[in-house]
Amino acid sequence: MFVYLIPRLLLYTIPVTFFLALCITLFNLSKENELAVLFTLGHSPKKISQLFLALAAVFSILMVIDIVILIPISRQLNDNFIEYKKAEAKFNIQASKFGQKFSNWIIYVKKVKKNHIYENVALYQKELQNKPAKLILARTASIENTEGILRLILNKGKAFEFKKDEIQQVDFQKMYINTKYNEKIGYMKTIYNYWNFAFQNRGRAYNFAFFILIAFFPFSTVFLALGLSIVISRYSSNKIYLYMFLSVLSYISLVIIVAKINPFYSILIVPLVTIFISYLIYKKRVALKF
Repeated sequence: MFVYLIPRLLLYTIPVTFFLALCITLFNLSKENELAVLFTLGHSPKKISQLFLALAAVFSILMVIDIVILIPISRQLNDNFIEYKKAEAKFNIQASKFGQKFSNWIIYVKKVKKNHIYENVALYQKELQNKPAKLILARTASIENTEGILRLILNKGKAFEFKKDEIQQVDFQKMYINTKYNEKIGYMKTIYNYWNFAFQNRGRAYNFAFFILIAFFPFSTVFLALGLSIVISRYSSNKIYLYMFLSVLSYISLVIIVAKINPFYSILIVPLVTIFISYLIYKKRVALKF
């Protein structure tokens, strides 16, 4: 289950980590006057911003690939895995205990061997929808799980059907009893169908917009990181950590608010607004000074 969650964990951690790492790196370089040396050698803030914009674009593209391809696949595999384990857990028969069920049958076993072979098995099904009650006795039984379909295999036994005026008996060498098919297990939507559902379901649309905007976070906030982190060492302060926290919090809050109002428009509005505000901060604090 942890492996299936990795694509989503990467989406939440890499964009924010990139922004924090960029801020801390540039701030430390500013404090140690190494950025001042770079500026003296002719490396303007514009060149530095172009370098990190290209790097941020690579990270954002990788996150978009993660969202569009890996998250739908991992999400469906995770759901299938959970449903499979639920189906498997429904059949946990213990020896000499009454009231245990297999599908619509009450089941009792006298002994359970280590290899999951059940000895002296009795199954009873009460009268259902005008169908007579049934009783099955078998010497041994085993369980088979195929894609979430539990099959009880009975060996060498007798089956009884109780009607009003008679009792019918059938001797058998082998009998199979299946559970109902779980449609959730094994079914995988294509990536196109998975995200195309966003046009019909507002929840899926919100998730898509939220994921994409988180993926755009590194690229949208490059100028903000530069504006907050490139400082004059003589006047620098440790408020950079407060600024980083407020920046991440403000961006996520903006994403949540706008995406809830209109998921698809938010994919365009939030990055543009963020880049515009970030560039104003960068221009005022960095471009006009260095």
